[in-house]
Amino acid sequence: MSSYRGFIMDLDGTIYKGKEVIKESATFVHALADRHIPYVFLTNNSSRTPTEIAEKLKRMNVPATPGHIYTSSLAMAAYAREHWHFPIRAYVIGSRGLVHALEETGVHFTDQNPDVVIIGVDRFFTYEKLAKAQTALLNGAKLLATNADKAIPTEDGYMPGNGAIVAAVAKASGSTPTFVGKPEQWIVDQSLSMLKTAKEETLLIGDNYDTDIVAGLRSGVPTLHVGTGVTPTEALVEKGQQPTFSSPKLDALLLDQ
Repeated sequence: MSSYRGFIMDLDGTIYKGKEVIKESATFVHALADRHIPYVFLTNNSSRTPTEIAEKLKRMNVPATPGHIYTSSLAMAAYAREHWHFPIRAYVIGSRGLVHALEETGVHFTDQNPDVVIIGVDRFFTYEKLAKAQTALLNGAKLLATNADKAIPTEDGYMPGNGAIVAAVAKASGSTPTFVGKPEQWIVDQSLSMLKTAKEETLLIGDNYDTDIVAGLRSGVPTLHVGTGVTPTEALVEKGQQPTFSSPKLDALLLDQ
């Protein structure tokens, strides 16, 4: 692992669990910072801004600035910039992280004849929002979504994720969503652009096989699975394609191996 020049790391389940930091992971990030090795935290969480996430990490004694954070909301804003002529008209279902990223891009928010319906996790999702999205999509709008996670970990156990909301909208409208978050290659490519490192020189680290590890496999980026979150280490034997490395936890000693 000592040959890697850049690191892409998941957050929940990899660096922390809910409100509790994983101490070994914090030590690992400090080791990267001390050695001036570039790193990016890559998260499917679209509800928070990079500033908010960086502040949470700093409270946990994990060295981070907003420039270290790349979210599925930022990936969505970048996707919209590249694939649509502006000003793009969008009906948006989501939280402040997604709204802020799209505002920065210059998206025009409307529920009247939008070009696209953009969905991120929304803890205040309602029947009215479902109906507005359905109407827009039946009138020709395209369906975009930050990520397909069906459930998200919380202090109270797993709760419905963005994938559950998108599934309801897609079913109601007969639409096929385009996702930009993990495990899609789009978000990994954006992270690599931030790091300015080649794929073979970069290691993607995460706890969730179906999002983190598959994202690396699809993108041609080496991967490290850690058994501190969603996918237990013993469950890897059931998976077809294996990560490059696997470790029970994210240990700073790995950097010397």
